[in-house]
Amino acid sequence: MRSTLITAACTAVLFATVSACAGAQPAPSPAPFQVTEAGQFEEPWAMTFLPDGRLLVSEQQGALKLVTLGASPSQNQVASISGVPAVDYGGQGGLGDVVLHPDFARNGMVYLSFAEKGEGELRGAAVARGKLVLDEKGGGALSNVDVIWRQAPKVTGRGHFGHRIAFGSDGKLWISSGDRQKFDPAQEMQANLGKIIRLNDDGSVPQDNPFADQGGVAPQVWSLGHRNPLGIAFDAKGRLWAQEMGPTGGDELNLIERAKNYGYPIVSNGNHYDGRDIPDHDTRPEFEAPKVSWTPVISPSGLIIYSGSAFPDWKGDAFIGGLSSKALVRVEIEGNSAREAARYDMQQRIREVEQGPDGSLWLLEDQDKGAGGRLLKLSPKS
Repeated sequence: MRSTLITAACTAVLFATVSACAGAQPAPSPAPFQVTEAGQFEEPWAMTFLPDGRLLVSEQQGALKLVTLGASPSQNQVASISGVPAVDYGGQGGLGDVVLHPDFARNGMVYLSFAEKGEGELRGAAVARGKLVLDEKGGGALSNVDVIWRQAPKVTGRGHFGHRIAFGSDGKLWISSGDRQKFDPAQEMQANLGKIIRLNDDGSVPQDNPFADQGGVAPQVWSLGHRNPLGIAFDAKGRLWAQEMGPTGGDELNLIERAKNYGYPIVSNGNHYDGRDIPDHDTRPEFEAPKVSWTPVISPSGLIIYSGSAFPDWKGDAFIGGLSSKALVRVEIEGNSAREAARYDMQQRIREVEQGPDGSLWLLEDQDKGAGGRLLKLSPKS
């Protein structure tokens, strides 16, 4: 296994594929921000800000909340948004991501990802869209909800849905589709599992997709060979980055490129949970290697590329939530290279990272099933 992390036992952090200090844990970095609790939710999974500064928060059991932020958490107004599709809740499944259409101010369209039940014990991720209609009581509803994409095939199990969603500057809809813990489908074009998906905003397939001339679900695919991508985000150059969980070791941050194969499960910088070896990326150069790889893992979830002014030194950096690492991880990106620059100890599992309208950072904690998770605002220290 390999890692790009150079830790306290080393003298520098290098742009590299191999680290002499693989296996060591870096010391937490001093936090240059102040943390304010801004609310608490039941198993929150994702969030997005509306143009008026209010916040949509998804809860894994299937609720979508509209939050009007007050001066303190006790002054928050939290209301429900009805019309959310029925979700298959359990394991890693349930209501997932929530994002706004790029032209939300005109069309009011909201996109949701969720785990959907099929026949018997079969399940898969899906993406739906609907128009958000707010009411005078502070809540609202999604109308004309339509499922525009589904994982195919549906399979057994409740893991590795992925189902993060994002819009590019060209208005295309991007979806991270996990391998559903089935391994081989990540390399098979007859399935859209273990892939990064690119669609038009209505779910149709762009004619310039790399596999548009193939049959079945292959035309949806932009890249393949992914495991469980739990964060996707665009940088200022319009490039898509994705982080994904490795197996035992080998968490990854990847620069997603057209038609590229990222190797899973043929290669990984981690091994199978039962101890069986997986060849490292450097043994198979035909596969795209990660720009950063973590062993021990950080268990990444949530990803943004920072573009605000509240923390000007961080513009262009990636921020990744850490689950098992209970951290916020900052990654510096320079050209096509990346390195971990800092790791901030948050003392709780971090499920989601978002940038606020004023450039502050917002986090959602991920806690045990049935327990709440705090909404946190990270602001520059005064």
